Amino acid sequence: MFTLSLSAARNLALAAQGLLSPPPAPATKTDVLDAIRRMGVLQIDTIHVVARSPYLTLFTRLGDYDPNWLDELLAEGRLFEYWAHAACFLPIEDYPLQRRTMLNGVRGWYDAPKWIEEHADLVNGILARIRAEGAVRSADFENHKPSGGWWNWKEEKVALEVLHTTGELMIARREKFQRVYDLRERVLPGWDDANAPSADEVRRELVLRSVEKLGLARPNWVWDYYRLPKTGLSALLRELAASGELIETAVEGWESPAYVHPVNTALLEQARNDALQPTYTTLLSPFDPLVWDRVRARELFDFDYMIECYTPAPKRRYGYFSLPILRRGALVGRLDAKAYRQEGRFEVRSLYFEPDVSVDDGLLDDVAGALLRCAAWHKTPRVEVQRSQPEEALEVLKKRVKREE
Repeated sequence: MFTLSLSAARNLALAAQGLLSPPPAPATKTDVLDAIRRMGVLQIDTIHVVARSPYLTLFTRLGDYDPNWLDELLAEGRLFEYWAHAACFLPIEDYPLQRRTMLNGVRGWYDAPKWIEEHADLVNGILARIRAEGAVRSADFENHKPSGGWWNWKEEKVALEVLHTTGELMIARREKFQRVYDLRERVLPGWDDANAPSADEVRRELVLRSVEKLGLARPNWVWDYYRLPKTGLSALLRELAASGELIETAVEGWESPAYVHPVNTALLEQARNDALQPTYTTLLSPFDPLVWDRVRARELFDFDYMIECYTPAPKRRYGYFSLPILRRGALVGRLDAKAYRQEGRFEVRSLYFEPDVSVDDGLLDDVAGALLRCAAWHKTPRVEVQRSQPEEALEVLKKRVKREE
């Protein structure tokens, strides 16, 4: 076992996630699928003060691309939606792993069998309608009794989601980002539940995948990637390392070991020899795999990050939807942005650099370039920066984004 520097560990993680260097251009539809396979999961969120999260996460890795490609891949059956880290797009070849979780009833907010039993007439009526009429949206049902709960969904929407969680329904496609639900046998004909691996096999495989996708993982990071049970996880990692299915390594300053998947052996060697050099500056979605785990972001990047859209406005420090700024291997700050598409305007309401970051011309050039690229992809080419910390960076940034338009 050898020891990596913290910067080498960061670079290994960035390389595994496709964030070490700028994306080659132009991107293709195949690149979208490859990026999702590389990440393993693409988290879905509906907030779109800038682009909705899955599209922004792909932009970060692909550069300028057509967001319709993601929708097409879902409709073509090359992706499917299910609960993994959270609600996610996943490659269709991962369906057997997730089918086991459906059969075992370990996902979702509801006790699905109990809910279905208590609402049998509603559920049976919805299934009968889909069998007779084809795929449906939640909007196709009249707004009947609200269910209460976090979103106060109508009961028909809850029924659709519960049936999706159990696997009776799948998401056939999206229309204007609305889910379109259809029977599993129509979306995935020929599937046989006998092909679903055991729960133990699924857990073992998803632990290995988590380490692979992270590039390098401490034991306390692994569970979160696919939201796995924590019990016995450290012992399983040691077992996988002892059998050669993982590579145990060490990182300067960390007491616990770190693990690398053998598929990343070449990257590990490059990291060890300081041959992975980060050159990319970009904006990240709050739901990007690089930062969605607050503990990991703090331990790997010394970056304390939490999305504040669910925090009451008076208690927010950085804004409703702050985007982390990745700059050449470091998370150097965050900005609160909004895209006004009809006006062609990309507004940066506030931008905060980390206190220990040296704010020089090179940094500001890189950040301005990232802003302009992101704004151009949004088709909001006019960038306006309203406020920055430190304050002296504001006028320089304004000039940079104005000069480079």
